[in-house]
Amino acid sequence: MTNPSPFPLPAGRGEGGPRKAGPGEGILVCANPSLHENTMSQIKITVETIRAMKSRGEKIAALTAYDFPMTKLLDEAGIPFIHVGDSLGMVVLGYPDTTHVTMADMEHHTRAAARARPRALLAADLPYRSYETVKDAVANARRLVAAGADVVKAEGGRSIIEQVRAIIAAGIPYCGHLGMQPQHVIEEGGYHVKGKKEAEHQALLDDAQALAGAGAFALVLEIVTPPVAKELTTALPIPTIGIGSGDDCDGQILVTSDLIGMFPWFTPRFVKPRMNCAAEIKAAVTAWKNSLV
Repeated sequence: MTNPSPFPLPAGRGEGGPRKAGPGEGILVCANPSLHENTMSQIKITVETIRAMKSRGEKIAALTAYDFPMTKLLDEAGIPFIHVGDSLGMVVLGYPDTTHVTMADMEHHTRAAARARPRALLAADLPYRSYETVKDAVANARRLVAAGADVVKAEGGRSIIEQVRAIIAAGIPYCGHLGMQPQHVIEEGGYHVKGKKEAEHQALLDDAQALAGAGAFALVLEIVTPPVAKELTTALPIPTIGIGSGDDCDGQILVTSDLIGMFPWFTPRFVKPRMNCAAEIKAAVTAWKNSLV
């Protein structure tokens, strides 16, 4: 039986951080179970938490955030994995794809998200061409951690495995990303489903095993055919987090702007928006403007 989710936050969580125990406070005895649950719900989520969710069969919910208020809202909603993705290039900065995003952009938005002090695990993307060498990969991963990220993510498998090993050896938790890789959109001529061809299928298996063997704690699978995504999820000891890859992954991640209808000019086919935030904003602004009489 799946354990109940521990992620909802209690109302009125303090912002002062942990307090050192005073005399006689080395052991906490809690006679009120609900108070104990609230205390536990404030514990920082780690990579071990995310791994444990796979072993319990508990679905991992992940969403993107690029600033303080969205990070805080997602954290208060109980999302355990918040990702400062380079998708900010399109949904925040207005670029045509992610290849225009710089390290300075990622540091700026990671700092903003980290100021929310989320209980959630906060991940950040290594942007395009920021990890072409082992030296650059480690240096730029450290920059993202200094900006407030708990973990970093990059695109690729065996082609960047030395960079992955070096990042993990530097003490920085690493999340992999296979399938459709947005940073390769120009060279691939668009966004394509991966795993349809046997060569792609085998490459995904080999890349995923290599990343797990190198020490990646989780793996994002973007637009992978559902049967292959299911096969990877079953075969791997680490969690898979899908986006457009079917329902059988250990978790799901979406660009929050897509989920809430905040970017109405384009919505991926695999996303079902849960609200039309753009229309609500327009309506509110129009009503306010019309009230100025």
